[in-house]
This record gives sequence, C-alpha cells and structure tokens, in this order.
Amino acid sequence: MPSTLLLIRHATTAATGERLGGRTEAPLDERGRGQAEATAGRLADLPIRAVYASPLARTVQTAELVAAPHRLQILPCEGVIEVEYGSWTDRPLKPLFRNKLWPTIQSRPSLVRFPGGETIRAAQLRAVDALEEIASRHRNRLVAVVSHADIIKAVVAFYAGMPLDAFQRLHVGPASVTMLSVGDGSRPVLLRFNDEGPLTREAFVPPRRTPVGKKAARSRSAARG
Repeated sequence: MPSTLLLIRHATTAATGERLGGRTEAPLDERGRGQAEATAGRLADLPIRAVYASPLARTVQTAELVAAPHRLQILPCEGVIEVEYGSWTDRPLKPLFRNKLWPTIQSRPSLVRFPGGETIRAAQLRAVDALEEIASRHRNRLVAVVSHADIIKAVVAFYAGMPLDAFQRLHVGPASVTMLSVGDGSRPVLLRFNDEGPLTREAFVPPRRTPVGKKAARSRSAARG
C-alpha cells in the first residue's frame, strides 16, 4: 500500500523574505512559532505515525511542535535538507534579484548550479529518493516530513509530472501542508497543496489507485537522464 506524506514547510524566521537562508541555523521567530503551533493544532487529531525533518534548526523546531501531540520523536532526514546555495547562502535577497543569474533561476532553473552549491535538479532527486525511502518504511501510514519551500516545490513538480523549469510557478507558504500519496509502485497523487485551512481525518483518505509498476520506475529514470 502507498504512504500518505504530509510535506510541511518550516515556519518563519527573522530571515524569511529578507535573506536566502539556505543551510544556516536560523531559529523560528515569534511569529513562526505561532505558525508552527497553529499547524500542529490542525494536525493533532490525525493518525500521524512518524515525523521526519530536515536537520536545520527551523525545520526541527517546527517538527517538534507537530510531533508533540502524537508523542513522537523527530527522525532527522538529510535528504530533505534545504538546497545548497553555496556562496549565496545567507545573502540579502534584494541584491540577488539584480544578479545576472537570477532571471535564469526563475525561468530555467534546470540549468542552474548555485555558485559553490548544488543544482536544483540534484536537490529534487535526492529529496525524491528520501521520500521514496520514507514511504517504503511506512506503507499505508500517514507520515509528516518537515522541509523547505524549494524542496517541496521541486518534489511536487516531480510527482505531478511538471517540468522542473515550471517549479517556480508554485508557492509554498510558511507552515503550510502539502499532501502526497506515493510509493508501492502506484501512481503518485497530489491530494493537497500549500494547505493552510482546517484539516480532518476524512481529508487524508487517499483515493483508490491502480498500480503502474514499471511505468513509474521508467518515469524516475527519465527524470534523471
């Protein structure tokens, strides 16, 4: 049976919207803690069986609040850590908007390697690999994974069959919830995206699906090519 994954973006920090945080250890600010507490409350009655998180402070703090009502320990997951932005890490955003590389990042991100960092394609594929591994460990279970906006956008683009160059058309807000049903050789289904409204158990019952077997594997191989 496939797994249902709740992809949760971390809540805000003092750098959100001001700097390209990357892999810095920025903690949640007061507003962010309130956002994370609100999301934890929305998820408190759901049958979450495990909570994974990118190992950075803002994702771990968000995950701790999500996990608390379920009395679960956080499971660190390097595969869903933020994109490695290299020398752009922790730089103010406004000057980056004027950088000659910025238009390509927005229109053709598949061509971009951040200076001293990684490509968005590499980040996408390592995150997909991590989620497939999580899904295989928790078949037919509801699992929360706390990560970052660009990672969640790239993962959604992959599972929705979107070109990576279209992923900048997606928006993932702080502490929002995106739900995917994946794994077990079945066709992936995007059940919710960037959700910030009330959530119920009924909302997290994935539809019945027909296994696609080798077709799904071929799609992943093609994406890597």
